[in-house]
Amino acid sequence: MKHLCLLLLVALFISCQPKTKEYVKIEGMIFGTFYHIVYQPVGDERDLSEGISQSLNNVDWSLSTYKDTSTISRFSQSTEGIEIDSLMKTVYLAGKEVYENTYGAFDMTVGALVNAWGFGFKKQDMVTTALVDSLLMNVGMDMLSLKDGFLHKSKPNIVLDASAIAKGFGVDVVADYLVAQGIKNYMVEIGGEIRVKGKNSAGTHWRVGIDKPIDDMAAKSRELQGVISLTNVGLATSGNYRNFYIRDGKKYAHTIDPKTGYPVQHSLLSASIVAPLCMNADAYATACMVMGLEKSMELIESLPNTEGYFIYVDENGNNQVSYTSGFGDLIVE
Repeated sequence: MKHLCLLLLVALFISCQPKTKEYVKIEGMIFGTFYHIVYQPVGDERDLSEGISQSLNNVDWSLSTYKDTSTISRFSQSTEGIEIDSLMKTVYLAGKEVYENTYGAFDMTVGALVNAWGFGFKKQDMVTTALVDSLLMNVGMDMLSLKDGFLHKSKPNIVLDASAIAKGFGVDVVADYLVAQGIKNYMVEIGGEIRVKGKNSAGTHWRVGIDKPIDDMAAKSRELQGVISLTNVGLATSGNYRNFYIRDGKKYAHTIDPKTGYPVQHSLLSASIVAPLCMNADAYATACMVMGLEKSMELIESLPNTEGYFIYVDENGNNQVSYTSGFGDLIVE
């Protein structure tokens, strides 16, 4: 009888334990790329796709240079500036901080140069030295100022491009939306930019792969350089192996150096940055691709709660890896 009572108590105890909710997966397209979101629901609400879609569309209508009436497009079309929305304000302030920390290696005013080199929202021009020199006259975030919600520009031809921070920001916006719904375990990924919190469905930290930098615009030939374990952080990777073109036997990659006005040419193939916010990781990853390996290592080591993983070509033409002092703790394989 005592054994029977014990078994009944154990069965009752087990039946009263909250069941682990299955993780929900949501996929879609935004910003010209795919997004994948995984989260563990709370309460009775499982499908958060409508709120996620609305959050992403809000970012798109604020920061997309492909929408003529977006906030960022209206700013670029103006002669003196406009009153900007709260989303663009957040991105501008974050971008200004990265601009200052990187001594101009990250610069959102490169929009006209990005277009000229064929990586923007307008048809590519024939690039000449004279054209680059003229466009450089309108590059520099120090020519922007924000006052009472109005973003001013000191020159009428300044064109903003937030593509090096917008995806990361979109990730953060969705992550913040999930947190507001009480979600404690999630992964948000948009076009390779990621933010994670808590644990995955296996009860461990989220595992994320870092791609080998293989020249492949269609992203069909994917191999992993390594796998890392993450929680409560954002991750972004910038590289010159997906968005590029070949002309007269020379490769032109999408990362434009704001100082020279030309696509970067150096040994650094990709930069993966881990930071508390994905938009910061996104912006710093782009800055690192402009700065090169040595300056990037020095910069990222100096930033709090920020780590970097860099793949570069050595003098013998072989791919090598360097990472900051704290990044090794994240590597799984």
